[in-house]
Amino acid sequence: MVPRQKLHVRGPEVSRLAWGAWRALKGEETKTPPGLARFIDRCVEIGITTIDLADIYGGFAVEGHLGAALRESASGRDAIEIVTKFGIRPVGPARPHNREKHYDAGRTHIFASVENSLKEIGTDRLDLLLLHRPDFLAPAEETARALEDLVASGKVLAVGVSNHAPAQVSLLQSRMTVPIVTNQVEMSLMRLDALDDGTLAQAQQDDAAPMIWSPLGGGRLANPEDATARPVREALAKAGARYGIDDIAAVAIAWLLRLPSRPVPIIGSTRFDRVQSIARACTMALEAQDWYRILAAARGPLA
Repeated sequence: MVPRQKLHVRGPEVSRLAWGAWRALKGEETKTPPGLARFIDRCVEIGITTIDLADIYGGFAVEGHLGAALRESASGRDAIEIVTKFGIRPVGPARPHNREKHYDAGRTHIFASVENSLKEIGTDRLDLLLLHRPDFLAPAEETARALEDLVASGKVLAVGVSNHAPAQVSLLQSRMTVPIVTNQVEMSLMRLDALDDGTLAQAQQDDAAPMIWSPLGGGRLANPEDATARPVREALAKAGARYGIDDIAAVAIAWLLRLPSRPVPIIGSTRFDRVQSIARACTMALEAQDWYRILAAARGPLA
């Protein structure tokens, strides 16, 4: 079973791995509401109860798709934690009034986004609401007040951010009395910026576990044509053999789980057999020398 943890002492409890619904409408197992309902039920059975969404996913259609699936799910709404994001306003047929892609963390858009997400999903609360991207024009005080008011209303149980630099997290938190419980960031063995740019250090300092998107490098680790990833694949395979795990994706996730900031990787596969295989990462406890050997394969010998 996938274990559980608190994102923050004043934040929600989540599964150690989350499932990302970005491609739900395209997966053979997840593209219909009954199929997605069964997929979610199977995830819940192995302990993956945290579902990651964004309002823009699937051309603004994935939240409604999840809502339809939950009405058919044996597990039901109360068995899962719903994480959704807002703030990216793209140009497209679903939002014809947007003339230019932009970011919006203003109060009016925040409240409208939450109401729409609640309606689409068919729920009375969001377990976690994330600001998807920094809005360079929104005053931190305005964004902070809106998020706090939503928490006070009970429509949102906890708030966080996504793709924010440490200074941006600190600025917003300085205007808030409720905690920013997570910063959802891109990280993998193919993208290691968060190790050095202060993101993971801040997460550990604030005891706010980060959520990790694209933890497998956007498929690069599994692509035999990607020469840059070849040394990493070889190191992962070698470590996997040592621990009795034959799936390098699981080893790559175990590498992330070893970090002391307690990250929550988001698994995006729409095949349950892959999700189940990757979940074996939770049974691995990589020794430090194995962890550093994999790091060296990703970015060269240590200084």
